[in-house]
Formats: sequence, structure tokens, C-alpha cells
Amino acid sequence: MSNQNQNLVRPAEVKPLVDLLQYQDDSIVSRVLLKNKGGTVTLFAFDVGEGLSEHTAPFDALVVVTDGEAEVEIAGENFKVRQGETIILPANRPHAVRAATRFKMLLIMIRA
Repeated sequence: MSNQNQNLVRPAEVKPLVDLLQYQDDSIVSRVLLKNKGGTVTLFAFDVGEGLSEHTAPFDALVVVTDGEAEVEIAGENFKVRQGETIILPANRPHAVRAATRFKMLLIMIRA
């Protein structure tokens, strides 16, 4: 997984999400848009068939699908999410993500 760990240069600058991250064949790429002690906002782009294996996180996370379609598994339950939809990944519950098509998501994690 390639990680472009760069915050946006100026917080007040308007940027179209579509231009912030491009798909790469057979890869998952990410770009951190915001990171501070309160949490992170990261944009991901998955090529078809790519995914994040099952894992847990110590905080709730909000997934906002900005392009494509993915399959999300949370504690053994399967969900299909599409552009314009959202799903919460609960803290400390195993979850995984797999791109059914090329897929982009914003992952918003707020530390409590």
C-alpha cells in the first residue's frame, strides 16, 4: 500500500476530492488530508479486487464512499456500499474492506 502522507498545504484552500488522489493499477493508495491529536481524515483509492484485511481499530471510524463500490465486513456481517453512501466501523470490532469496483473512500477517525 502506497501512502502519500502529506496534509493539505493550506486548510482554507478549496480542493476537489477527485483531484486529490488517483487510482493506481493493482494498488491501494492513500493521502492524509488532516491529522491532529483529535483524529485523521484519509482519502483512499482501491483498484478493483484490492482491500484491507480484517483488523480492529481503537476508535469508531466513518467511511464515506466517494466513487465506486465496495464490500465491507464488520464482525462477520457483510455490507455493500456505493458512491454517496456511508458506513460506521465500530471501535474494537473486526472489519475488512474489499473493492468490488475501483473504489474511493474518505476514512474519518475521531479519537475519543
